[in-house]
Amino acid sequence: MGTMPRTARYAAHTLLAALALTGCSSSAPPPAAGSASPSVDPATPAPPSPVQVCTNLVSYWAKETLLGTTWSGLDWEQKGLSNAQYAIHEDAVAAGRAEERTAGRDKALELIDRFVAQRCADEDGATTSSENWRPPT
Repeated sequence: MGTMPRTARYAAHTLLAALALTGCSSSAPPPAAGSASPSVDPATPAPPSPVQVCTNLVSYWAKETLLGTTWSGLDWEQKGLSNAQYAIHEDAVAAGRAEERTAGRDKALELIDRFVAQRCADEDGATTSSENWRPPT
């Protein structure tokens, strides 16, 4: 079986990104007739913010790259990163490698988490679209 055509890959990545940003939540059914107001279930978590999504996604892939895992060689599109998030990823990996040389792998992984969280917060999730993005045809 070959690789998916570029348009199909783009559609799949777009769907995955949309699901990640919405938290995969479904809408609740409409309230019953005559009920005063819809109640909010306190047990239902709010969807993650763009900063949380950025932090989780970029930190995960930066640590995978530092560890040299099987999937760490995927490109930024396959990892689901925007250009801005990929820039954070590359800076985090470089900082992690420098920290690993001086303080060890555990400290490097901790540094990546802190570094990525700060940069994603500074860039409000770094969700700017990619410069080579094209609308589907």
